[in-house]
Amino acid sequence: MSQRVVVTGMGVVTSLGTDLDTFWNNLLEGRSGVSLIEAFDTSDYPTKIAAEVKNWDPEAHGVDKKEARRMDRFVQFGMAASLSAVRDAGLVLGENADPERVGVIVGSGIGGLGTWEEQHTILMEKGPRRVSPFFIPMMIANMASGQVSIATGAKGPNTAAVTACATGTHSIGDSYKMIQRGDADVMICGGAEATIRPIAVAGFSNMRAMSTRNDEPEKASRPFDVDRDGFVMGEGAGVLILESLEHAQKRGARIYAEVIGYGMSGDAHHMTEPDPDGAARCMKRAIKDAGIAPEEIGYINAHGTSTPVGDKSETTAIKMTFGDHAHKLAVSSTKSMTGHMLGAAGGVEAVILGLALKNGILPPTINLDQQDPECDLDYIPNVPRKADIQVALSNSFGFGGHNATIILRKYEA
Repeated sequence: MSQRVVVTGMGVVTSLGTDLDTFWNNLLEGRSGVSLIEAFDTSDYPTKIAAEVKNWDPEAHGVDKKEARRMDRFVQFGMAASLSAVRDAGLVLGENADPERVGVIVGSGIGGLGTWEEQHTILMEKGPRRVSPFFIPMMIANMASGQVSIATGAKGPNTAAVTACATGTHSIGDSYKMIQRGDADVMICGGAEATIRPIAVAGFSNMRAMSTRNDEPEKASRPFDVDRDGFVMGEGAGVLILESLEHAQKRGARIYAEVIGYGMSGDAHHMTEPDPDGAARCMKRAIKDAGIAPEEIGYINAHGTSTPVGDKSETTAIKMTFGDHAHKLAVSSTKSMTGHMLGAAGGVEAVILGLALKNGILPPTINLDQQDPECDLDYIPNVPRKADIQVALSNSFGFGGHNATIILRKYEA
C-alpha cells in the first residue's frame, strides 16, 4: 500500500513578503508586488516593471554570509525558503528525521542568469583569467537543491526539475511520488528563480510576452481581464516540506494539507504557444491519480499568467476537464499579485493552496475589472472569499509544452 503524503512545512521568498504571515496577509488584502524595476536601468526597455524582492539580505534569512557570496540570487532564494520551511515543519535532521531518508528537489526554470551575465561581461572586458572559479557551480540550475542538501544535511534523493514555468509543480509532484513509493520519508521541494535581469527582460520583451503597462505597475498583471497585455515577471522561491503521514504523526508534526494527486503531460504542439488539450490531459491525470471525481474539486489556483493566449487556453482546458462543474469552481490567479515567478511559481502557488485549505479563505484575482467574455469562469475578482474547500488543484504550464498539476486535500486524520 502506498504512503499517504502530507505538507508539514512551508517557506516563501516573494515580492509580497518573505515570511508566511506577511505573504498570506498581503495576498488576502489584494496587494500587488509589482513596481518599477530597480535592479538595472530600464530606459531602453519596452517593459520597465517587475515583482522584485526588495532589500534582499540573505544573511537575515539564515544563509551564511560567506557562502552567500558564492551563490547566485536564485540559490539564495531557494536556500532561504527551504530553511524557513524546515523550521516551520519543526524538522531537525538527525533528531526527528533520518538524514538518509530526507531528500531535496528545489528546481529552477532558468538557473543563474545573473551570474551568466556578470561573468560574461568580465570575460569580454577583462579576459578569461578573470572569470570566477565559482562561475559554473554558482549558475547551474541544480545548485539550489545541492546547497539545500549541504546546509540541512539531507542525504536522501537529490535532483532538480528544469521545466520552465512548470518546474516548481513538477518538483513537488515528483517528491510526492518518491515518498509515496517509499524512496524517502521527507522531501524538501519547490522552485526558485531570479531572472529580473537585463537579458531576460529584453528577451521576453522582444517576444512581446510581457506587459508594458509601465505607468500603472500595480495594475499590470491582470489575468482573465479583457485589457491584459502580457505577464509581469516576478522572482523568489516557494518550498514545501512533504512527509509520509506515518513519519509526520510519529514526530507530532502539524499538518497543513494532504497531497493526493499529481499529473503531467506534454503538449507536443508548439515551443511557446499552449494547447488546451495538453493542459486538460494533465488535470485529468491528476484527478485520476487522486482517485476522486472531478466534482470534488472546489478551487483551482490557475496558471493564469495574464497573457492574451494563455488565459484563454487555460479557461478552455478547465472546461474540457470539468464540463458543467467548471462553472461551479472557484478559480483565481495569484500571479495578479506576485507576478509570474517562472520556475518558482508552482512552489509558491502550492504554498497558497495549502494555506487556502487550512484557513478556509480563497485569495482573489486582482485587477479583474472587465472580464474577458472568452474567459467566463468564476475567477474570484478582486476580493478574497471565505470557503470551506475540501479539495484544491494547482496548474503550472511551461514553454516547451510542459504541464504539471497537483491536487491537495484538507487534512483529516
